[in-house]
Amino acid sequence: MSYNDRFIRACRKESVDRLPVWYMRQAGRYDPDYRKIKEKYSLLEICRQPELAAEVTMMPIRKLGVDAAILYSDIMNPVASIGIDFDIVPNIGPVIDNPIRSAADVERLKPIDVEGDLSHVLETIRILDRELDVPLITFAGAPFTIASYLIEGRPSKSYIRTKSLMYGDPKVWFQLMDKLGDMVIAYLRAHMAAGGKAFQLFDSWVGALSPADFQKFVLPTIERIFDELSDLPQPKIYFPGVASGELLPTLGRLKADVIGLDWRVPIAEGRRRLGGKYAVQGNLDPYVLTAPMDVVESYARSIIDEGIQEPGFVFNLGHGLFPEASLDKLRELTAFIHRYSAEAIAERQQKEASSHV
Repeated sequence: MSYNDRFIRACRKESVDRLPVWYMRQAGRYDPDYRKIKEKYSLLEICRQPELAAEVTMMPIRKLGVDAAILYSDIMNPVASIGIDFDIVPNIGPVIDNPIRSAADVERLKPIDVEGDLSHVLETIRILDRELDVPLITFAGAPFTIASYLIEGRPSKSYIRTKSLMYGDPKVWFQLMDKLGDMVIAYLRAHMAAGGKAFQLFDSWVGALSPADFQKFVLPTIERIFDELSDLPQPKIYFPGVASGELLPTLGRLKADVIGLDWRVPIAEGRRRLGGKYAVQGNLDPYVLTAPMDVVESYARSIIDEGIQEPGFVFNLGHGLFPEASLDKLRELTAFIHRYSAEAIAERQQKEASSHV
């Protein structure tokens, strides 16, 4: 079976004949076939059935022609193993039965048991490792983003309880960061051992912090996660979520390979803020997909033209797909990215070759 490794090569800043593309939340709600499955099973019920979770993961590979699969899962899955009771409530998101509000709440959290409590996730990865002809990306939620759910008790826009704990009781905050960091490290290491070909650490909401607060309260744990996983050969991605452009200059010591950008930061500026150290991934505004196809292609063309200026670019969205996104447009966009980037890369290589004659 031929294996499409363009995504892996781009993560390593190696040359590619066309840009690889995958989409955050590509396994999910925009697909009518997935919505039929959801009529029978909840998200967590799908996750607990490895064959079904693997099938949902593979749907976008067949339907869209993307260059990588992203594991069908949820960032909250591992917290059940450390002693958090939660549910994913439709139209709300994660709702926590026993929120973290005190030192005692943090102390009762236990170490994660990936093999014992999350064997279904590992079995899904093993199935996909056998079946896929593109790399499988697995993922975890980063400690701040997970903490925001655990402390608030549900999704929040202000993060008032989270910030109150962070500012008001730093000792408890860092104890929580340490425990969540340990959870992430063990969870992702198990993923890679089971057959994952790359991982992404999602820090969807950390853009709610100032750069100074990020550096003080969050970055040490992020650096520790990547430090402790640096022996793994698989590419490692950090996505600091939406509105995180001001945080990019603080990431220079991360032992990551790729940094994800949201749509607020142009690719060239993102690379500049990162010191040119990392491959980058992004960064189409998902809601551009509501526009006519010629508009979508125009935005994609601009991103591709910027992306190919230096090695190490993966085309993606600046955040996850939304339920109303069009499957047909995504299929067309994927084909356009492949076609246009192949032409643009070939043209760039020809110009470089002629300039050396």
